[in-house]
Amino acid sequence: MRILGIDPGVATTGWAIIDFDKDNKPHPVDYGAILTAKTLTISQRLEEIYKDLNELIVKFKPEYAGVETLLFCNNAKTAITVGEARGVVLLTLQQHNIPLKEFTPLQVKDAITGYGKADKRQVQENVKTICELDEIPKPDDAADALAIAIATEILVSRKQY
Repeated sequence: MRILGIDPGVATTGWAIIDFDKDNKPHPVDYGAILTAKTLTISQRLEEIYKDLNELIVKFKPEYAGVETLLFCNNAKTAITVGEARGVVLLTLQQHNIPLKEFTPLQVKDAITGYGKADKRQVQENVKTICELDEIPKPDDAADALAIAIATEILVSRKQY
């Protein structure tokens, strides 16, 4: 199965494509981040996310997607804009008829490390190990997207969603 993991954000939306073989072993295909310039309006930034995500979906043809939910944010303005980016991501996936599951950061951390309150570095190290990568993926949002894709496969296959 090919899964698209997405860590939504307005400035940076992390994405990852992972193929899982019949034994559920992950094989990263590609990963990266959609970056939007601070000089653009919020509408222009959301449009950039929409266009780039569409291109990724057409190029990689994922069968399933996992998206991280927004649980808490110290800054209400940031929470609203991240929510807007999430909306664009969810709409784009719906337009392509890609089934998706949404997971909290705690669920992703638990699936990757076995501990829902693991720190970012521990999650990144586990992603590196699970995917047999030489180094921790950069930017952090891409590493998070890899974690989300892996967690999606784990949680969906175990029906823990």
